[in-house]
Amino acid sequence: MNINGLTKFLTLCLASSVFFISGCGQKDGIATNPSKNETRGLIGVSLLTLQNPFFKTIGDNIEAEATKLGYTVEVVSGDQDAKKQYDQVQDFIVQKASAIVLSPCDSKAVVTAIQAANKAGIPVFTVDIPCNEPGVEIVSQIATDNYLGGKMAGDAMVEILGETGGNVLVLDHNMVESCQLRVKGFTEILKKHNESSDNKIEVVSTLPSGGARDVGFKSTEDALQSNPDLNAIFAINDPSALGAYAALKKAGKEEQVKIVGFDGQPEGKKAILEGKIYADPIQFPDKMGVEVVNAIVSYSKGEEVAKENLIPPSLYKKEDAQKDPLLKN
Repeated sequence: MNINGLTKFLTLCLASSVFFISGCGQKDGIATNPSKNETRGLIGVSLLTLQNPFFKTIGDNIEAEATKLGYTVEVVSGDQDAKKQYDQVQDFIVQKASAIVLSPCDSKAVVTAIQAANKAGIPVFTVDIPCNEPGVEIVSQIATDNYLGGKMAGDAMVEILGETGGNVLVLDHNMVESCQLRVKGFTEILKKHNESSDNKIEVVSTLPSGGARDVGFKSTEDALQSNPDLNAIFAINDPSALGAYAALKKAGKEEQVKIVGFDGQPEGKKAILEGKIYADPIQFPDKMGVEVVNAIVSYSKGEEVAKENLIPPSLYKKEDAQKDPLLKN
């Protein structure tokens, strides 16, 4: 081999080595095995609260999935405080986050925070709780189909009271759109039932639950004072449902009043197994966390991302709890 041929051969080998090395840990442009010093950027996540296991699961799955792909993830709790969440978003903007994920503490109050991120050119994704207000740009909303879940809760209530009719308390949390959708689906099913039956199921009171056990307890106590003949309760999540049960037990009415909850948290599922809650439309927060990361990655690659990704819930009753391997000790 002459000098020119040797030079060409060595050049080809060097180019092949560079191609091989640069190709390691890459899949369609995504770092699947990044080194410890590499990062694809920061994903800032502010969730409604991390005291609720549902949101903790979402955050944990976002962090686990995104970390595998080479992102740095910061998950913080908004603590149901719109001002605190605004400050958290501002902090993500200062850090030049690659993406921001929000479960709004207040679907209207969060507008200014999202607009600030929009102005900074940072893509915003919402999970579980949407923001459908004008003047904001959301890449994608990933959530349970809360309207469908509300209808499932309505169906469960018809199973309880359809043959007799009865009075129902709704424990609401109307600051967030996901809960508004749950109540909307629930009341539509009751209306449909009442149109075709003489055994009317009437919502006699709608009170705030705060999505929390203590508020659900207090509102149920108040409702029992004004409606001692209450027959059932629809609570927009498991903590408020468990608070309602505690109030019923204190009043000696836990057998008289049946509860339909929402979520399917471990504590809620256990309460269904024990007969404290009749049924839950259950959500899949683990899937929601993974789908948020999938949407972020697709968007970063310039791919089209669905404006809304709704994950269907499933109605969970005592017979499901009895077969649930996670509840067997």
